[in-house]
Amino acid sequence: MTGTLITVAPTGAEVDKREVPALPVTLEELVGTAVACERAGASIVHVHLRDDEATPTLDPVRLRDAVAALRESTDLIVQLSTGGSVRDPEGARLAVLDAEPDMASCTMGTVNFGGDVFMNRWEFIVELHERMVERRVVPEYELFDLGHVASLERLLGERGLPFGGHVHVDFVLGVPGGAPGDASTVTAFAEAVRRRLPEGTTFSATGIGRTTLPVMLASLAHGGHLRVGMEDTVSFARRRPVTGNEELVARAAEAAALAQRPAVAAAEARRVLGIRDAG
Repeated sequence: MTGTLITVAPTGAEVDKREVPALPVTLEELVGTAVACERAGASIVHVHLRDDEATPTLDPVRLRDAVAALRESTDLIVQLSTGGSVRDPEGARLAVLDAEPDMASCTMGTVNFGGDVFMNRWEFIVELHERMVERRVVPEYELFDLGHVASLERLLGERGLPFGGHVHVDFVLGVPGGAPGDASTVTAFAEAVRRRLPEGTTFSATGIGRTTLPVMLASLAHGGHLRVGMEDTVSFARRRPVTGNEELVARAAEAAALAQRPAVAAAEARRVLGIRDAG
């Protein structure tokens, strides 16, 4: 496609609000951030929630409230994380779909995650994929390592295409324990996707921490899309902290425009990804 889908991941489960005051953790902060990021060029918002103590939560009421508030205030595609934090049980992660988001993440394998392990058993992946089909939720298949491409090939071969018929993946690069965040890794992932996944599969790429810029530029060079946000980096430049998610989205939009693939609005992103109409 001639445009670029920009996903913003504003909060995540790892960053400490006490250390990063600009991190949006309340519903009001999340909605305000989403409005600003849509204005800056985002078409998708990838959502993790926090409780009243700013601790990661998969509370079902908070999830439903967040989906409703984001839809009321923006046209963004609402994509909920089914990863939560690395300690969340499988049942709570599956129940995320009860909030009826437009999209949800589906991580394609277990990966070391810093000092922890992000567990994604094959049976859990299959259950999540099939529930998304039943609930008419479009997955973003998250790939932390090159073997996850082969796992997704197996999943689609055994269980069929996702709801909407379009396959969209996100390369999550630079996590300690996963694939590195550099241009050659983006190239390897992009080539594997083109060889092993259905024709027309789209991909975005996420660079963690200082890998943000090389991953962003390499993804654009390969015709890919972008994910940015304070879940993934809290530094805009050396010794320069991020002041808000919207400045990360604005930089991504500027890069996309320079690549002559400008950021697309949510309506066009819905068409490309095969997402049902909101509401």
